Amino acid sequence: MKIVRFQDRDNQVRFGLLEADRTIAVIDSPFQGIRQTGQSVALEDVELLSPVDPPDILAIGLNYKQHAVESNMAFPERPVLFIKASSSATGPGRPILLPKVAPDEVDYEAELALVIGKTARHVSEEDALDYLLGCTCANDVSARDCQLRQDAQWARGKSFDTFCPLGPWIETDLDPDHLPIRSRLNGKIMQESNTADQIFSCRKLISYLSHCLTLRPG
Repeated sequence: MKIVRFQDRDNQVRFGLLEADRTIAVIDSPFQGIRQTGQSVALEDVELLSPVDPPDILAIGLNYKQHAVESNMAFPERPVLFIKASSSATGPGRPILLPKVAPDEVDYEAELALVIGKTARHVSEEDALDYLLGCTCANDVSARDCQLRQDAQWARGKSFDTFCPLGPWIETDLDPDHLPIRSRLNGKIMQESNTADQIFSCRKLISYLSHCLTLRPG
């Protein structure tokens, strides 16, 4: 399924299932089970939003083997967690705003985003994907000067408004550990990898994080 979050002509924010004919079957919140309302709208009549309004954005640094080798960095012994402010989330195709205090070294990174479907706490790797609603695309935008030189940690450089575009939808029928990752800039491929190259698998990451803090739906 392709789950979208959208704003309709009446400015209502709703969820739906994107169909092959470019219509959207309206549903209740996907975090309460997929229940269709019987209503539908045309894709061209709505504005697609970030597919979730995330309560938290938890991110993992240095998790691709090839990238670590290219950077001449040792593989981390455990996942490297950093957090982006939830206010950094924005929708697909929306502009990324250059912050006035740090406009000169804004960079992009194509990422896989895992969307948690139900509350997860102390879950095993074996059961981890049972807590996953699905996958979407993310852009981990960073102000590199803040991240790498000005600050002692990454939070500010990663958290400016609009620094986490998400979407356009959540895919529910994918294997998150075998997905191609690609970014393009003006049509030119800038990054290309596969989640099979991750140092820590998606199962491992969900389980590991759930033993640190409660993973909430969205």
